[in-house]
Amino acid sequence: MTTIQLDTDADGIATLTIDVPGQSMNVIGPDFIADLSAAIDRIKSEDAIKGAVICSGKASGFMGGMDLKNMQSMLPEGSEGNMTALFEKTFVLNDLFRRLETCGKPIACAIEGTCVGGGFELALACHRRIVADDSKVQLGLPEILVGLFPGGGGSQRFPRITGVQTALMYILQGKLFRPQEALGLKVVDELVPSGNTVAAAKTWLKANPAASVQPWDQKGYRFPGGAGGFNPAFVQTFIGATAMTMKQTQRNLNGPLALLSAVYEGATLPMDRAIRVESKYFAKVIADPQARNMVRTLFVSKQAAERGARRPKDLPKAPTKKLAMLGAGMMGAGVATVSAQAGIDVVLLDRDQAYAEKGKEHARGVLSKRLGKGMTPEKLEATLARITPTTDFAMLEGCDFVIEAVFEDTAIKAEVTKKVEAVLGADTIFGSNTSTLPITGLAHAWSKPENFIGVHFFSPVEKMPLVEIIVGEKTGPEAIAKALDYVAQIKKTPIVVNDSRGFYTSRCFGTYVQEGAELLAEGVGAPLIENVGKQLGMPVGPLAVSDEVSIELGYKVMTAAKKELGDAYVHSAADDVMTKMVEMDRMGRKNAKGYYDYPEGGKKALWPGLAETFPLAAEQPSPAAVRERLLYRQLIECARCFAEGVLETPEDGDIGAIFGWGFAPWTGGPFSHMDTVGLAKVVETLDALTAKHGPRFAPTAQMREMAASGATFYPKVEAKKAA
Repeated sequence: MTTIQLDTDADGIATLTIDVPGQSMNVIGPDFIADLSAAIDRIKSEDAIKGAVICSGKASGFMGGMDLKNMQSMLPEGSEGNMTALFEKTFVLNDLFRRLETCGKPIACAIEGTCVGGGFELALACHRRIVADDSKVQLGLPEILVGLFPGGGGSQRFPRITGVQTALMYILQGKLFRPQEALGLKVVDELVPSGNTVAAAKTWLKANPAASVQPWDQKGYRFPGGAGGFNPAFVQTFIGATAMTMKQTQRNLNGPLALLSAVYEGATLPMDRAIRVESKYFAKVIADPQARNMVRTLFVSKQAAERGARRPKDLPKAPTKKLAMLGAGMMGAGVATVSAQAGIDVVLLDRDQAYAEKGKEHARGVLSKRLGKGMTPEKLEATLARITPTTDFAMLEGCDFVIEAVFEDTAIKAEVTKKVEAVLGADTIFGSNTSTLPITGLAHAWSKPENFIGVHFFSPVEKMPLVEIIVGEKTGPEAIAKALDYVAQIKKTPIVVNDSRGFYTSRCFGTYVQEGAELLAEGVGAPLIENVGKQLGMPVGPLAVSDEVSIELGYKVMTAAKKELGDAYVHSAADDVMTKMVEMDRMGRKNAKGYYDYPEGGKKALWPGLAETFPLAAEQPSPAAVRERLLYRQLIECARCFAEGVLETPEDGDIGAIFGWGFAPWTGGPFSHMDTVGLAKVVETLDALTAKHGPRFAPTAQMREMAASGATFYPKVEAKKAA
């Protein structure tokens, strides 16, 4: 066996130590499945083995679940159209864990560190779960977050322990839990100090040699809270869960619906039948391209980005020790907060000491909300002590990285940049947090433009996971490496793009907002625009998000672009809408009036004056037509960024879209979606939209070439032939 070491002690206790070679975390792949199968056969057949404890040989934790990086290639060739072959492949894991729990001998699980997904399903199939009492330990079933649902018995065993309502609450949200919470849920049986889990497991095994039958396999077992269509509580749970799931997913996601069906049907069946039901629904989920797209972007590509996929090779690590944060507004204060949390000293500079102090107080407010959630008063004060508010540029001495987040004006940024260089010298890497201004132009204020780079955060910094790294015309590899190393320190997800007005995320996000305004200008009802935006899978409608980021900001960006581009600027109806709103002093949420009204202490609602300001057309488009415009206006801009070289990889495009502006996660991102629909169909749709609504929808020459040749943005993955 290559992934499991099996040793039997003098008491007849077999220890199965999982250590998958070449992986930082144990994962379930073909080799592990074969090895665990062989180990189960030995445990069952060898009289000398009285019981077994399963543990990990890795310091990173117990197990992280299926090897999702190779999920698609593991499926039999042609299985997407052959549900029987797909079911047989997906049932292998369920059958394996079922064999483990019915092998006739007690099995205990000793968990240290991370135990999630398929790893936690393995634990649920054991007769005893012993966990290290350490707040760093994480357990749970997060598969729903990447387009899947538990397919190794988790949807059947979890409810049989906690009851349906509790199980659904955790699994539908992909919610992880710590040891104490797990003990309260009874999904683990015992907590012991770190390092003692194996010894405790052996002690239990020796004391309970006959404990080899799961509760659900024992005569008289009752499902917690009851199960079945004649149980009012069971029915009410599913009525509520289904309604909430429909609202949250807008019917776009396959995983949650399949989970609800698997739990509902499986709860009334014996375990052997229940896990077959689960595998049936799991096969249906992974047969759809949605699962592949979501797994690739939300898990595989995201992890690769965080591990330095775009970092220049052969350059030594360059962690930031002392950060110069220029500007103490919401953005600068947020960057200072996450940097201090990462152990980085921060000099927070602003033109006014009161503003600088206010920036530090922002950090206190954010961190105070985490007291009792891993944050202690001592840790809070230690973190705040790393932030030094000041107005004195001389205080920047010793900083090894700079991030600028001052007012979005080229002249102001240039003035600040030169003052910083006078203190730190041009060899220091300088990062600008601008959201729209081209980095190449801003770099003129730094003597060594190869050391100038864009570091674009999203608000609120503490919550938003993405950082967009923008490479100017002269930006060098050392600057890219420094920026990516810093992003890794603060535990964010980076993408790397090339310079352009608005870069990638701001430019493409703007199209969603602009198309919403275009529709409004044409007389389309605001409720239709907003509801369809949410049905598409966006977090909120385009008018609501415009209010959130500020209509005034969009107006200023438009004005600056007009000034810089001159005759090359293309005017749109959306410009007129923004101008009219600003003239009416309706700036958005910032002044409590925009497309929506924001009454103090009340709930926001669409401004009644919209229909008067932008009169409704006599004939309204269908929701499908509005959805198509909102979706394809984003798709074509993403494709233009790819064609122009702003984006170098579809992975960056998909990650940036979902984590940057909330592009519909069910698609896996714009490039995954275009591949799934097919470039020929995408171009056909864009041509029709261009004919009806203008050149903003016109396909690129690259898209036409790809459509003609049958090319895709991502390489096609060949599935393995079935054995």
